[in-house]
Amino acid sequence: MDLWVERCQNIFMSELIPIFPLEAVVFPGEELNLHIFEPRYKQLINACSESKAPFGIPTVLDQNTGELGTLVELKEIVNVEADGQMDIRTQGLKVFRIRELMKLYPGKLYSGALVDYVSQAEVLTSVAASPLPSGLLADFKKLHGLLKVEKKFPKAEAGLTSFDLAHHVGLTLKQEFELLGMSDESARQEFLRYHLHQVLQVVIQMESLKEKIKLNGHFKKLSS
Repeated sequence: MDLWVERCQNIFMSELIPIFPLEAVVFPGEELNLHIFEPRYKQLINACSESKAPFGIPTVLDQNTGELGTLVELKEIVNVEADGQMDIRTQGLKVFRIRELMKLYPGKLYSGALVDYVSQAEVLTSVAASPLPSGLLADFKKLHGLLKVEKKFPKAEAGLTSFDLAHHVGLTLKQEFELLGMSDESARQEFLRYHLHQVLQVVIQMESLKEKIKLNGHFKKLSS
């Protein structure tokens, strides 16, 4: 097949979306609140508000736009200031992979991208077939207990997924990005399980060290 024809067919299968690159990972289902102050992104939000269209948030890593991101919908414009700055609420919808970046979306100040989406049917089937194992939830709670923090989710434990836990286990941005690129829920769970195991070992050692430090200067009962 002619390479130009093949490229045109591939582009035709992709979707052109406006993008708002951020040094953050947004997971499907996640609620994200943002303060918008740059003119190009004020224009983007106003355009999405008028058209009821979603926009993409690709992750910026090491000052470069990564190939993965999440399509988000604008849920609400909470506040608009006199100079047009605004506070907005968004929610992640689905993961995309960038096929081609565009410096400017046609006729706009902001950028755009041709993207392909991860199959939602595949993702939902994967999630339904792999509920969070009790051991993973137990390690999650143990970590938060040791750190004396509490995370309340707006849904029951039975409905939680790896994406719900991901921001609350101490992953780096690159690790969150790696997780976003995994299409299989069981693989994401194993990724979190391994990470929690590693982190718990460090935190338990730190707790033990704290107890030893507290004993410094106290009378100690030691066996001969």
